[in-house]
Amino acid sequence: MVKLLKFEWNPFSLHKHSHLCVKLAVSLFLIGLSFRLLFSSPSTPVPSLSPSLSASDDPPFVEKPSEIKHATPVPAQTPISAEIPEFSDQIGPTGYLYWRWSPRGCELPQFDPQRFLDLMRNKSWAFVGDSISRNHVQSLLCILSKVEKAVEVYHDKEYKSKRWHFPSHNFTLSVIWSPFLVKAAIFEDINGVSSTEIQLHLDKLDKIWTDQYHSFDYMIISGGKWFLKTAIYHENDKVVGCHYCPGKNLMELGFDYAYRKTLDLVFNFTNSSPHKTTILVRTATPDHFENGEWFSGGTCARKVPFKEGEISFTDVDSILRNIELEVFEKALAVASKRGLSLKLLDTSRLSLLRPDGHPGPYRQFHPFSKDKNAKVQNDCLHWCLPGPIDSWNDLVMEMVVNG
Repeated sequence: MVKLLKFEWNPFSLHKHSHLCVKLAVSLFLIGLSFRLLFSSPSTPVPSLSPSLSASDDPPFVEKPSEIKHATPVPAQTPISAEIPEFSDQIGPTGYLYWRWSPRGCELPQFDPQRFLDLMRNKSWAFVGDSISRNHVQSLLCILSKVEKAVEVYHDKEYKSKRWHFPSHNFTLSVIWSPFLVKAAIFEDINGVSSTEIQLHLDKLDKIWTDQYHSFDYMIISGGKWFLKTAIYHENDKVVGCHYCPGKNLMELGFDYAYRKTLDLVFNFTNSSPHKTTILVRTATPDHFENGEWFSGGTCARKVPFKEGEISFTDVDSILRNIELEVFEKALAVASKRGLSLKLLDTSRLSLLRPDGHPGPYRQFHPFSKDKNAKVQNDCLHWCLPGPIDSWNDLVMEMVVNG
């Protein structure tokens, strides 16, 4: 019910209500100012990628962002689920830190390091694969360090395979360098330049990880990009063909042949082993080189995620992904019958959306300290830390810990 107030006209009443009007006007002004300050930043619903502006996120130092030039726009292709609000002018040069992948139709909690370590007490994990696996485990180490610092207890001669221990939880975390997962003779320098063809034995798994398999409770396996390299293929101790070996008078079998054979061999081993390890198979990671490849001046200078319709998988990435899905489905049918835990950690599509999260020219420390116009090799495959790769561990937490 609305109650009507009657005001009488007299000098005392006017004086009294003048004070009331002034107070009311000041109050309305302060309320309006508060709303303006509160809602001055744009806010757009984001179904697939959303900025996570956490006060606890301390952006790392980014040197000379003005030197980064925009790459040639990619023509619109197959739509990818992403709507990006215009935050780039507010977030600044370290904007990649504040975007967080958000799947449609469900909530993906951020990784909880305390809960993870508590549940993984007396357990052992291994990441098996190439340098992307190392990148992945570095992300996990950083997140877990919020609760407990890891102690490095082992590394190989080249520091490619390492093991860490978390004493308070008796938790062990390993990264095992096995880029092909099968036996391989590799002849490369630190920059990935080969002196001769890689020799791959497609019927023999790499013992560096199979000999340790029985000691792991959880394992994340991945492959992919290394199979694109020139290689000679062996089976039954005989050369059977190759990938990209002109002048060798060998049958061109293609990288897809080798990748499929390798994954089949890996799953035959894990599905037949008496040791029951929870296995996550991480899908291959797309790169974001533009205007060339890693060896021919390719760069990745984008500062924001791709919007819907701006990017799709390359033909090569589609082939790798299709092989992974095909072989995984067959292996899952066998694993399910045996009561084994086999899961697909599909990070390909969410990673595809993040061209802004790579080191780019900063794969080396202070690359422009001597010459601001220096031409340096860009890294558009690995990920900055913190950065997009942290979302992979959000997925791991949800799949393994939260079920």
